[in-house]
Amino acid sequence: MSDLSHVDEQGRARMVDVSAKPVTARMARATGSIQMRRETLEAIRANTIAKGDVLGIARVAGIMAAKRTSDLIPLCHPLPLSDVSVDFTIDDALPGLRVEATAKTAAQTGVEMEALVAVSVSLVTVYDMAKAVDKSMVIGAISLAEKVGGKSGHWKRSSE
Repeated sequence: MSDLSHVDEQGRARMVDVSAKPVTARMARATGSIQMRRETLEAIRANTIAKGDVLGIARVAGIMAAKRTSDLIPLCHPLPLSDVSVDFTIDDALPGLRVEATAKTAAQTGVEMEALVAVSVSLVTVYDMAKAVDKSMVIGAISLAEKVGGKSGHWKRSSE
């Protein structure tokens, strides 16, 4: 028998059976960043990028992505999300943007993947919206910052 939760006795990938787990309130928060030229950041801040409202569209893209996570990650459970938020902070020191996504549900498994996918797609959308003026942007530091609920309880990245 395998000790890996996503592998069956024959070594094949499988979705974890969570049917015996209780439904509990769960939350996950993920973060990431995109570094860019200072001129690109100023154009985003001034809302002068030709494709439109970069942060507004990237926020909606992240929310939509969180809702479709199980369609993108093969062994991820579809979850009834009760809330998803995506927030951007302009960081002149990068220069660039920092993003934080929070996902919430009441379910039998956690929402870490939904928060991470929201951050990832939000950042890729920023890149898509601004690539005409800056192809050198760098996406990075995507990570889980905090999770609440489930068997392992509350976890928070120590560098936060």
